[in-house]
Amino acid sequence: MPNSRLLSIDELLPILRKSPSIIDEDLVHLTPEQLRTVQGLGDWSANDVLAHIRSCGDVWGGCIGQILKEDLPTIRAIDPRTWMKSTDYPDLDFHTSFLAYTAQRTDLVRLLESLSDKEWMRSATVIGAGKALNRTALFYARWLAIHERPHLKQIERIVSTARV
Repeated sequence: MPNSRLLSIDELLPILRKSPSIIDEDLVHLTPEQLRTVQGLGDWSANDVLAHIRSCGDVWGGCIGQILKEDLPTIRAIDPRTWMKSTDYPDLDFHTSFLAYTAQRTDLVRLLESLSDKEWMRSATVIGAGKALNRTALFYARWLAIHERPHLKQIERIVSTARV
């Protein structure tokens, strides 16, 4: 996990809940061309960032779902960047993709808000990325919330550059 300070459930839920509105507020006035523009070598367009965070939602949200549906499942680790290559997310119209992301996030937040303390701690064995690891639903929710924050700042930079 990219941050050693662990978010509490009360801290991570608002982050996950607000991300779609932050993206929407920042990007609503950009043209389709601006949403696909890459500013510099190695940078991502707004569309690329959205494709990536959707893929993270698919992979890590999927892990949460599997952990909650199955008793002690074994999950094969999937890199969201690898997963994204199997989707059409990078090629989709931004607004179409954003609507799908918003629906995905709404469903995930609704699920997470319904969890008991015991359900947050349900776990899985994760294989395929070195030593087998034990991961909880809470771990994946934290990972998603922490991982998304720098991407929201990335979108803010894209917007400020596009408006210049």
